[in-house]
Amino acid sequence: MENRLSEKWIKASIAGTLWAASEIVLGSFLHNLRVPFGGNILTAIGIIILISISYVWTDRGLFWRAGLICALMKTLSPSAVIFGPMIAIFTESLLLELSVFVFGRSLPGYLAGSMLAMSWNLFQKIANYLIMYGSDIALVYSNLLKMAQKQLNIQTELVWLPIIALLVLFALFGLLSGVIGMIVGNRLIHQPAPEISNQPVSSTTRNKNQPAGSFKYSIAWLAADAILIIFSFIILNKTAWPYWSFCISAIIILWSLRYKRALRRLSKPGFWIFFIVLTLVTAFVFTEAQSGDHSLQSGIITGIQMNFRAAVVVLGFAVIGTELYNPAIRNFFSGTYFKNLPLALELSAESLPDFIASIPDLKSLVRNPVSVFHMVISKAEKRLEEIKNMPFSVRKIFIITGPVGGGKTTFAEKLAGLFREKGITAGGIISRKVNDADGKTGYDIVNILTDEQVPFLRQNEGCGNETVGRFTICQKGLDEGRRILSDLELPENGIAIIDEVGFLELRDEGWAENITRLLKGPACNIILTTRRALLERVKEKWGLAGAVIFDIDEIDCPGAGKTILEMTGHPAQVK
Repeated sequence: MENRLSEKWIKASIAGTLWAASEIVLGSFLHNLRVPFGGNILTAIGIIILISISYVWTDRGLFWRAGLICALMKTLSPSAVIFGPMIAIFTESLLLELSVFVFGRSLPGYLAGSMLAMSWNLFQKIANYLIMYGSDIALVYSNLLKMAQKQLNIQTELVWLPIIALLVLFALFGLLSGVIGMIVGNRLIHQPAPEISNQPVSSTTRNKNQPAGSFKYSIAWLAADAILIIFSFIILNKTAWPYWSFCISAIIILWSLRYKRALRRLSKPGFWIFFIVLTLVTAFVFTEAQSGDHSLQSGIITGIQMNFRAAVVVLGFAVIGTELYNPAIRNFFSGTYFKNLPLALELSAESLPDFIASIPDLKSLVRNPVSVFHMVISKAEKRLEEIKNMPFSVRKIFIITGPVGGGKTTFAEKLAGLFREKGITAGGIISRKVNDADGKTGYDIVNILTDEQVPFLRQNEGCGNETVGRFTICQKGLDEGRRILSDLELPENGIAIIDEVGFLELRDEGWAENITRLLKGPACNIILTTRRALLERVKEKWGLAGAVIFDIDEIDCPGAGKTILEMTGHPAQVK
């Protein structure tokens, strides 16, 4: 596997990150204020970014790659709803790519693609309702309009009129977005970027949807969740209400026990208000449209069935999305056509804060959109030059985690032995457990390269003045560990191992300075071990959001070793 990212993917990373920055910042802003057509505004921004940047970067396939990057970066959004927007973003980029492929980088290609991309918002909205509530929602909609047509004595068929009107409105909005994108693209070629004072919009990029580090991912659970969703749809359509109500309730309880965050959508008042309103409206429509003693009962049951279906979709996508954070799934990309994708995402994560800081306030965007887009997108070319001039040996960071006393050190030691057998340079320190004559537990610092060990932690007060937990820190072992890490010289694809990063390091003691120096130094790969309870704090302290996590309860040493070898450019060593 080649460690160097192709220039096309670098450009896609930059364009996708620009788009993602607007989605994360403005998307949360528009969502929280309940701005009408907020999704269309975000789509317009994406269209303008892609079209304008294509005037400078003419690579084929740039649009869909940028859309894929943006969709995956959407997981950093603090919004609670990300799965639908991720599908929308990627589909919009594909539609724009398809139009340009057919008509070329021309007026028809850009404008047709813009209208298609914008119109997708309407089709996805309709599809969402059909998926969530089934075909009964279409029947409710149709009967309501027929009743309105009858009451108002309107001769024209109303069923399709609102949809057609919205489609025309969306297409015109897409046309306007395409025109702005072309104007900005022409300015990028012929004029320098204007200097516009702006107040950056503040936002957090911490992903509140991502499960905590203690969550145990499982491929088996991912498969089971998909089967449960399919099973739910089958019983909803094929069985009577006592059976599907019992089965769906049991599935929801099962999901709630494993995925605590799945309950968040059900805990919102809006969900239950809509539940009641939809049930009542359905009952009313069925009563008016049908005759008989059971029409009201049938309408109520149909409304409840639609809501149960919606609950399955909402919770089902939430639990599937949770399991998709599994590092094993992300690492799978490294051996496929998308092998550049993980590297591009790392680059995007690094670029995102700068691009978020460059987003102006909404007032500046409304007053002078062309100049604002010109200024922001001009940063893309500068960022490209910065990246191309970087020493592009991309380091990989791996974190081994698990419970206290669970075997993290043994895991790391076995990995070091595996690397040694493969002829790969690995150095650093591990904290080997020892027992003295009195049976008291202690730890020695072990130099991985030489296997020499020095006392580090002891359950007595004879080797130092500082303590951590029930142990006294032996100054000699602390000094030796720091010396080993300071003197460590590894090739670019070498691997540095630092065992038991914990409370000392979090308060800037222990190996904290050595870790910081390694992260800023030559691009060797790094493996850290830390207890599961401290994982998120360690990641946050050193900015390791893109680190690959190995939970020792979820993966064995050979599997982790194989992944590390593949991701660090040693495919020939993988059997």
